[in-house]
Amino acid sequence: MVEKFEPNIIGFLCNWCSYAGADLAGTSRIQYPPNLKVIRVMCSGRVNPIFVINALQQGADGVLIGGCHPGDCHYERGNYLARRRMAVLKKLLEYTGIDSNRVRMTWVSAAEGVKFAEVVKEVTEDIRKLGPMQHFKRENKW
Repeated sequence: MVEKFEPNIIGFLCNWCSYAGADLAGTSRIQYPPNLKVIRVMCSGRVNPIFVINALQQGADGVLIGGCHPGDCHYERGNYLARRRMAVLKKLLEYTGIDSNRVRMTWVSAAEGVKFAEVVKEVTEDIRKLGPMQHFKRENKW
């Protein structure tokens, strides 16, 4: 019997929109895969590309960054900064031989619980198709 691969996905979600959208999905009892482990950040602009690389090294099969819709950032320009950083990060990942589809950025507002659930389902299926992350996973040699 072959076990189905269940991806481990880390989600960096902005406090004001994406995290609130995730909260709405939960309180509305909207079903979505349990593969996403959420890290709440004050703004998507706070997500340093090193956080994403570190997550992949420590066992994440994929990373989702969620922020406010363009023009609606609580900190005015944080989501634009995040978008620029992720564009550069995706090129770096491709350069190192990692499929850049392992990292996804999305815009989800506090009122979009259904959209949040759909994004998590989509990301989980996409990462499942890519398989486990093996490229530069760090091994603990303690």
